[in-house]
Amino acid sequence: MLEIDNLTARHGSLTALSNVSFALEPGKRLGVFGHNGAGKTTLLRCIVGAHVPDQGVVRFQNKPVAAGHVAENVRRGIAFVAQGHNVFPTLSVEQNLRVAGLLFDQTFAKEVLRIFPVLNERRHQRAGSMSGGEQQMLALGMALMTQPKWLLLDEPSTGLAPVIVRNVMRQLFAINQTIGTGLIIVEQNVPATLKIVEHAVILKSAGVVFDGSAETLASKSDLWEWF
Repeated sequence: MLEIDNLTARHGSLTALSNVSFALEPGKRLGVFGHNGAGKTTLLRCIVGAHVPDQGVVRFQNKPVAAGHVAENVRRGIAFVAQGHNVFPTLSVEQNLRVAGLLFDQTFAKEVLRIFPVLNERRHQRAGSMSGGEQQMLALGMALMTQPKWLLLDEPSTGLAPVIVRNVMRQLFAINQTIGTGLIIVEQNVPATLKIVEHAVILKSAGVVFDGSAETLASKSDLWEWF
């Protein structure tokens, strides 16, 4: 269980999150939506422990997440893929995976390469020479090397062509289905994300204005009025 309980977080005098609460069962798929500045990235950073909240708590497996201790939380099973291509450009694909999994089971690289056949084909290629979509796949693969219970993704479709976005979304769904990793996806591409998530949260003015099923949100005729 992952629980966000009465979370309030600020950046200086700016309130990014205000009394945000929701809970997710293991292996669930959540889409988090909202306009720029709504607090989406801050929420992910609080969950992984990269931002210290001003109030409230994040609980993972009934224990508080240690705010300010990202490495400890990653070892517990929470992985965060920040916006952009977070790879080591001068290293090969395989070397990137090995570095990401240094404190974990190195043999899991075989499973990651099975999930991402393109990475297997290019495992000896320098990461910086690959396309944006391929680098996004590698960033996902690097996060998976920590064998997380929860995978947090901040705008995974940024800068990608529509056909690549669909591919990335399919791969995220496959990760959830094959190895049971829970997904929390922050995205501006609402339609593409709603196709693969079960639950949805919309943040507006630092608070939650929608918390329900993805199917319910997708069916709303006034969908964009929520943002």
